[in-house]
Amino acid sequence: MKMEVLGYNDTLEKYRKNQNLESFEVGRVILEHKERYIVKTPENEFDSELIGNLRFTAESRYDFPAVGDWVAFSSYDANKALIHAIYPRKSIIERKAVGKSGQVQIIATNVNFGLIVQAVDRDFNLNRLERYLTICNASNVNPIIVLSKIDLINKSELDAIEAQINHRIKDVPILSISNQSTEKYQELLAIIQKGKTYCLLGSSGVGKSTLLNGLSGEFLMKTSEISSSVNKGKHTTSHRELIVLNQGGIMIDNPGMREIGIADTADGLEITFESILDYSKDCRFKDCTHMHEKGCAILEAVENGEIDEESYTNFQKMEKEKTHFESNQIDRKKKDKNLGKMIKNIQKQRRNNKY
Repeated sequence: MKMEVLGYNDTLEKYRKNQNLESFEVGRVILEHKERYIVKTPENEFDSELIGNLRFTAESRYDFPAVGDWVAFSSYDANKALIHAIYPRKSIIERKAVGKSGQVQIIATNVNFGLIVQAVDRDFNLNRLERYLTICNASNVNPIIVLSKIDLINKSELDAIEAQINHRIKDVPILSISNQSTEKYQELLAIIQKGKTYCLLGSSGVGKSTLLNGLSGEFLMKTSEISSSVNKGKHTTSHRELIVLNQGGIMIDNPGMREIGIADTADGLEITFESILDYSKDCRFKDCTHMHEKGCAILEAVENGEIDEESYTNFQKMEKEKTHFESNQIDRKKKDKNLGKMIKNIQKQRRNNKY
């Protein structure tokens, strides 16, 4: 295996030389668990942790490695290593951290394509699909919609689902997968590019791990049955993990996400709802909120049936979430800044008292 198979490229090599990191080894984080990381190279895998300076100077979650990151490290003992630096990220897929005001959770980094998996028998939801698209668009990641478990419905039902998607979502590839047919997996494998990274996104139980097993032709990830009592998937993937397929594509599997909180994703919303926002050019007021103003071109288009009402409602809901997140983020930064000032003042007083 060569470094290019893991996604290494000339840009990363140039950075390595410019930052004088040539004395360190370079590898990619394929697993993260409680500030311990598995770093992969073409020849080996290393159980790794951050050097103290990198850990103590970290100001936010962005300063810690995530699955998909390239890192500079030094190895010791058998398969142990210390991470000294994180290479610049090409993309970051993130969402609002669950239960943490104004904070984000990094799902994966350096991703080229997001495979948004929805099960047609139970999970299919256009509003949720638009949320995943917003996350991908905000991260500069190319989305691909994958409809799983199509063997559980008939062709007319599948056609109806695809028609719903095409009505609200434009220019995003749609692929369907059947657990009973290897032919569908071959269609997906045909578009997977060597050295490119694909991140599996979707709720628990939609078939992400089954999909990964089908693409690899091996039993890589455990799968389990859907709970019949609540019709929800059991969490079979408990951590994020990067896997290189035999064909050369790179897959990142994720635990199922029941909450897809919108963070600071203005660009993502603009791209996802471009067909809606195009109407805003004809709004009477430049600062139109598209909620109640007279002369709002978007509201008029909704009333005339030119804009799908559910899509408009979903857009407004996510816009409010984004605004709320930004407000909480500002408040949190102010608190952190005030706390920092207080600590510095206490340290200054202690120094003065010594003399």
